[in-house]
This record gives sequence, structure tokens and C-alpha cells, in this order.
Amino acid sequence: MHLLQQVAAASAFASIVVAAPYRPYPISKRSSNVTGAAKFTVLQGPPKLQGKKIAGPIALARVYGKYARIGANAPAQVNAAASKAAGTNDGTVVASPEQYDQAYLESVTVGGQTLNLDFDTGSSDLWVFSSELPANEQTGHNIYNPANSPTSAVDTGETWNISYGDGSSASGNVYTDVVNVGGTSVTGQAVELAETISSEFAQDQSDGLLGLAFSSINTVTPNQQQTFFANAESSLESPLFTANLKKGEPGSYNFGYIDSSEYTGDITYTAVDNSQGFWGFTSSGYTVGSGSAVTESIPAIADTGTSLLLLPDDVISAYYGQVSGSSNSQTDGGYIFDCTATLPDLTLQIEGYAAVVPGSYLNYAPASESGSCYGGLQSNDGIGQSIFGDIFLKSQFVVFDDASGGPQLGFASKTL
Repeated sequence: MHLLQQVAAASAFASIVVAAPYRPYPISKRSSNVTGAAKFTVLQGPPKLQGKKIAGPIALARVYGKYARIGANAPAQVNAAASKAAGTNDGTVVASPEQYDQAYLESVTVGGQTLNLDFDTGSSDLWVFSSELPANEQTGHNIYNPANSPTSAVDTGETWNISYGDGSSASGNVYTDVVNVGGTSVTGQAVELAETISSEFAQDQSDGLLGLAFSSINTVTPNQQQTFFANAESSLESPLFTANLKKGEPGSYNFGYIDSSEYTGDITYTAVDNSQGFWGFTSSGYTVGSGSAVTESIPAIADTGTSLLLLPDDVISAYYGQVSGSSNSQTDGGYIFDCTATLPDLTLQIEGYAAVVPGSYLNYAPASESGSCYGGLQSNDGIGQSIFGDIFLKSQFVVFDDASGGPQLGFASKTL
């Protein structure tokens, strides 16, 4: 348990903001295998799940599977709830507009073929639906066919395999090809082709994933591969990208520059611990609604590829203690509440900056019990650190900066 210390009221907590100034960078020399703009924007496309969303228990189980490499171990009730949800509704539930939780895709070309990929700061693989899948598993997806690319080459002997706690998995072989994101192309980029894929992935509307964590956790064996960002980084005006995710509408990623029109005030920076390959950082406290601020060290990972916000049990208890009728459901494997409940805001402190997550963002999806909803805020029990997924990230303007002096994350309030 962490030692908690009650401090000033939330209003004072929010007013004391120590913002580190943004450090400008000179334009770096381009790598010979990268062509295109020194900075570019990638707009998010249509809704990922076309009016549906992944059921809460499945979304939570996937987080545990994703972080198994660092010892994450899902509680039994989470796995049981995920298995039940997958068996009853194929892993998705219909969500009404007010419950819609943004999940969008970005257009990427691989060997001249356009795919709609998830950008994921919590992983380091670029994997795609491919012509090597059985025909019935290609249905509904854009696929990459290396035979249709004049620049493709098989990376002989290299393989990859990913799996998640809800039973979803994918695996295959590896090619290299020209990958273009936002007009910037990397020649010889490793592209992981799916040869086998579980039904959970086949039902998803994405055509694969583009990992934006650090290359040290790329899963290709026997030789790890560099991420697209790592390969393109030296060509960018600044070695960074920004995420401006939004609730219920498309957002954007900017590479190589910071658009000052997308945020207000100053950007507050905090050091990143990338020893585990993730964009790891530490939050220094929280406030529930208009209550008192609590000082607590909360090690965390910024992960655009995770829908939920996972925090320590004491924070979860403090939050749902303010939500009348909420309960930790064995059936759903997490906290649920009446869908008509008004949820309090949650403020998380980062280097003196008060990052406010509106209460409305914390209603993730319908739960199994009629009239109940699954919380976007859940326990990190069994993971070892907190996961700041899209529930949090879409409330903030976020800078992922691989600075020469050490990587850092920047946070600022969004421009309304």
C-alpha cells in the first residue's frame, strides 16, 4: 500500500502548475532510407468498430494479456468475465452515442497498398492483415499482399506471435517494404504479416497495428525489428509525435512538430522511464471530484492502444466511493454502476500539472446487467503499474518526445 497524505483542496491543487518549457530542436539530417516531409499530420479516420465497442470485461482482459511480458497476471474474475462476454456477444456490445468511446484508425500505405491501422504507443510491432490469411478471415479488411508490391522482400527466418488474455491471437512471418505514413516513407521497414488470426481479431474493423513504443519490445524473433517511428525519427524536424485524441470524433497525430493551436497554456513535461520498452512515467497524486487532493506516487504507462484507465485499488475505491450504487461486479470482472449516474471528474497530477478527466469520459460501455454500465476506470491489480489508456489520453494533448537528453512526455489542456 502507498502512504497517502491529504494535501490542499482540489482548486489549489489545480492552480499550482509548474510547466517545463518546450525545447526546440534543430532539423536533423535525414536517413538515406527515409523520404518525405520533416513534419506531418495523420488524421484519424472512421470509427473503428462502426457503432460497436469491445465489451468492458474483454477490454480489461486484453490489457493484462498485453502486459504479460512485464508480469501482469489477470485476476480470475477478469478472465471469467471476459470468457463469458466473448461467448455471449462475440466480444462486442452495441453502444449508444453518449456512451461511444473514441477508437479510430489511421490510413497507412504498405508497398503502395492502403491499410487502416491502430496507432499503439503500448507496443512495438507493425502487423497487418495479409493475403496469407484464409479467405474467410480476410473478409471486411484491407489486406497487404507482398506479391502486389514491387518493393517487398521476405525477411527469411523471422516470425512473430502475439496473444491477449481474452484468447485473441495472431502470428505469422515478416517482410520488408516501403511504409508511408502521412507522406513520409521508410524503405525496408519490417512488416509483420498475419498468417493465422483468432476470431476476435478477425471481427475487428482494423487492418492491423502500428506500434509506437520503443523498439526494445518488438516481438519479431530471432531478430527484433525497429519501429516505424524509430526508423523515421532522424528525418523529422523534431524527434517527437503528438496525440490529440478526442471523444466521439476523429482526432490526429502530428509527427515532427507541436501544433500550438491544439493546446492551451504551457506543456508540462515529465521524464520517461523506457527501461521496459514503454512510455513509462509517474503521476504524483489524484483528486476525486471536488474532494481533497491526495499525494501518491503512481507509476504508469501512456498507452494509446488501451481503451481503459487502470489505477491502484485505493484510487479505485476512492473514486467509486463517490458513485452511488456502484459495485465491483464478479459477473463483469470490474466496477459497474447505474448508467444514469452522474460521474465525478478525476484529476491526476503530473509534475504539478492537474490533468482533469471529465466524469462523462469514465462511462465506458453497457454492462451485462440491464441498466448498468461498465466503468472506464478499473483496477490495475495484477499488473504492477497503472495504464493511462484512451479514457485518460483523449482528455489531454500529449507529446511523446524521444529527446536526445532522455525521452519525455508532455501534457497540456486541449484547445476547445
